[in-house]
Amino acid sequence: MASGFLVIRGLSPLGVHFQHVCRNVLLTQTREKKRWMKSYMLLMERKKKLEGPPPPKPRSHQPNWDYHAEVQAFGCRLHETFSLDLLKTAFVNPCYIQSEEVNRRELGVDREAVALNLKDNQKLSEQGAEFSQSYLADCCRGAYPNLPPEGVNAIVQYLAGTEIVCHVAKNLAVEDLTLSAEFPVPNKVLQKTFFAVVGALLESSEPQKAGLFIRDFLMTQLIGKDLFELWDVINPMGLLVEELTKRNLSPPEPRITRQAGVSTVLPLHFVGLYSDKKLMAEGPGETILAAEEEAARVALRRIYGYTENRRPWDYSRPREETTAAQAISSN
Repeated sequence: MASGFLVIRGLSPLGVHFQHVCRNVLLTQTREKKRWMKSYMLLMERKKKLEGPPPPKPRSHQPNWDYHAEVQAFGCRLHETFSLDLLKTAFVNPCYIQSEEVNRRELGVDREAVALNLKDNQKLSEQGAEFSQSYLADCCRGAYPNLPPEGVNAIVQYLAGTEIVCHVAKNLAVEDLTLSAEFPVPNKVLQKTFFAVVGALLESSEPQKAGLFIRDFLMTQLIGKDLFELWDVINPMGLLVEELTKRNLSPPEPRITRQAGVSTVLPLHFVGLYSDKKLMAEGPGETILAAEEEAARVALRRIYGYTENRRPWDYSRPREETTAAQAISSN
């Protein structure tokens, strides 16, 4: 018993030492972080804050990029039939050709080799922009026949404007394929490139296909938009008087129908417009003048057929064939 007790007491310090050694080894193995990593990461964060984020790189400067394959896949992705040469021409902007020629001169290239054998998209862009505006105008006249020419022009300018066209072009990856002198591509250049793509589609296939392309990607941007967000009418009451005069109706008579909190900081007035003793429209406002103008806008929406609860755009009717033909004839 005594000898066994001595053996156990002799081995116990060895066991404790072995346990400490194993514990140290385990801690060394699971740490997996260098001592210099923290200071390095802090230095990189500080440098990033001072210098700002790195400049964006075009997709062509990144790995796994084949321009020919991407251009060929562009039409397949949109389910459209493009002529490959026309589509490549649609992505070449004049500023890109000029910048490349300047770079070649600076590198000392021979004069004969300086000129690029490329054709820019100027002609395709003009053709596509003209067709797009004609088609959009015909669509608006067909959908809202009571809308005056000023309202139609306002809607067309909104849909063919820089903001909407660039939004659609970026979501269709037109920006990645555009050959431009600057990156990110300026909005004007991107808008011009999108219309050049429309012109290439118009040349490659039937006008109906180009019309459907515009309808699917530009006309759908009217969803959730109010008429007077697109058309800035300074005097809605005067415009309403003109519309009623054209229809041989008596001028509108504003009447206060309801009020709430008149003596508070946030008053609310409801003004109704009557014509021939019939209520045409009613609108709210913080002041009587604002409520009267809102009521005039409500009446104009009803006259033009552009109300909030209007019927959605019908894609099932074969409207696009006649509309595209009219757009071609008008050009």
